[in-house]
Amino acid sequence: MDRDDRDDPFGDFFEEIERMMNEMASGDAPSADDAGFGSDTHVDAYTTEESVRLVADLPAVEKEDLSLRCDGDALTISAVSDRREYDETVELPAPVDEHSADATFNNGVLEVAFDRDDDSASIDLV
Repeated sequence: MDRDDRDDPFGDFFEEIERMMNEMASGDAPSADDAGFGSDTHVDAYTTEESVRLVADLPAVEKEDLSLRCDGDALTISAVSDRREYDETVELPAPVDEHSADATFNNGVLEVAFDRDDDSASIDLV
């Protein structure tokens, strides 16, 4: 019995998988070195009533290569090494006091903690 591929809802899906497998086998796929840090980086944000903490995985980065900038609403993480360049801006889940930043970097894991800046102006009604 012949199969009618026109009614196969997974036909395109399997064709795409086969195309990707062929790229990997032939060496045409981008290598990990060409992908940049973004493909290897995972950033998590944690908030409490008093603070915001970001944790970023930065493989193949040395502490000396890191640069951090914060404007109170976003944190920009930049790194340049012999093998890669990385530049990512992460929107913070809450406004922070950028001057309160405390950062550590250990074994490719960056942790940055900020005090929350929920100092909104109150308006007096007259």
